[in-house]
Order: sequence, then C-alpha cells, then structure tokens
Amino acid sequence: MRSLARRRPGLFERLGESRSACFGIDPVDLAFAFCVVPDGQRSGVRVVSKDEAARSDVQIKGPLLTLLGLLDGTLDGDAMFFSRVISISGRTEAVLALRNTIEDAELRPADLLGLHGTLARYVDKSVLGALGVARRLAHNSPSKAQQA
Repeated sequence: MRSLARRRPGLFERLGESRSACFGIDPVDLAFAFCVVPDGQRSGVRVVSKDEAARSDVQIKGPLLTLLGLLDGTLDGDAMFFSRVISISGRTEAVLALRNTIEDAELRPADLLGLHGTLARYVDKSVLGALGVARRLAHNSPSKAQQA
C-alpha cells in the first residue's frame, strides 16, 4: 500500500479523515482477518485475529472471493451489501469514503503489486481470470454459504 501511495497519492488524500481508520477486513471463510490502515505513506496491513478485527473502526465481513471482487471492481459493493453477501458495521462514513476511492481508482492486481507494462497486463489477465474461475466454482459448489 505504501508503494501505491507513492505512485498515486491522490487516492489516499481522497479518504480525508478516514485514512487513519482501522478497517477490519474479515474473510468469513478464513481463520484470520486483516487490519488495514490506508494512511498514505504510513499505510499498513496486518494479519489479526477475528476478535481484533471486530474491534476495528470499521468491520467488513464476507467471503474472500467477494472481498477481492470488491477491491478489483468486478463486483458491486452495494449489491453485495443489500443481498447480505457482505456485512458492514462501524464508521459508515469511512466505508463510504473507501468505497468511493476504490471505485474511482479502478485498481487492477498489477497496481497493487506495483507492476507495469507487459508483465502488468499478464498478471492482471491471469489473476482476474483465476478469480473469475474461482467465483464460478464457488457459486456452483453444493455449499451456497460460501457464494462469491
């Protein structure tokens, strides 16, 4: 995230006061969660317990593939929220600021990895293709509890 902040500082400035908030990202299909503080050059991502994520300023819960789809823009956050695939609690103004920033950023996997050129195009195509296949497999699996 700090590398992304160096390349695109406007993304983080757009978060305003919410940039220092701790966003607890809880993939319900994993045994751990993440605390993300999108504070530009002071940004950080930590792996935390589910309990610690629940004490964050903002809590976002959902299946991992869905959360990744929200990040890369292949899934609509409003649709996922209103269909109860994800849940959000805590500082809603921070969630709205983050959502608007991510939507405007049009982030691709290569952006998050700091890649450019041919390698970036290859990584984007590969990662997005793999996520699409994983979502289809999860959607068609017998367990609808892990829809993505």
